[in-house]
Amino acid sequence: MGFVLILGGARSGKSQLAGRLAREFEGPVTFVATATPDDAEMDERIRRHRSERPPRWSTVEEPLALTDAIRAAPPSDFVIVDCLTLWVSNLLTAGRKPDEIHARAAESARMLADRRGVVVSNEVGLGIVPANPLARRFRDVLGGVNATFAACAERSLLLVAGRTLELGGPAR
Repeated sequence: MGFVLILGGARSGKSQLAGRLAREFEGPVTFVATATPDDAEMDERIRRHRSERPPRWSTVEEPLALTDAIRAAPPSDFVIVDCLTLWVSNLLTAGRKPDEIHARAAESARMLADRRGVVVSNEVGLGIVPANPLARRFRDVLGGVNATFAACAERSLLLVAGRTLELGGPAR
């Protein structure tokens, strides 16, 4: 038992793969959504994603308190967290410091390590160095959060152009 971490760029197929893995699970599913409808385009995205989920899935919309959302899901549920990218952005926007975010990530990842599920996040470290301090801090914090979740995951996958690469163990 354990969760799968799915990393990749925008529109790489991360959420679709997460949904497929959850649909293959024969038991109940809890979907933890971290997005917030801050503008019309995001509001439409959220609406579309809601409509694509099977009616039997429970949805918890929680932009900040990820650990609480995981804890509240019944232990037998397959848990989808979609996504860490927005969760980290929400926490930074709410004024949380990197150390606090890393501590929250470690607690959430440990909780999920004993459950079945999937966690989605963007890989943001493959591009250029961002030009402004906030973007660099976001990239650095998300990279650390991703590494924390990867360390607790049963499997870690990288999606590129809809293709999946299995990631090996820690770098030596």
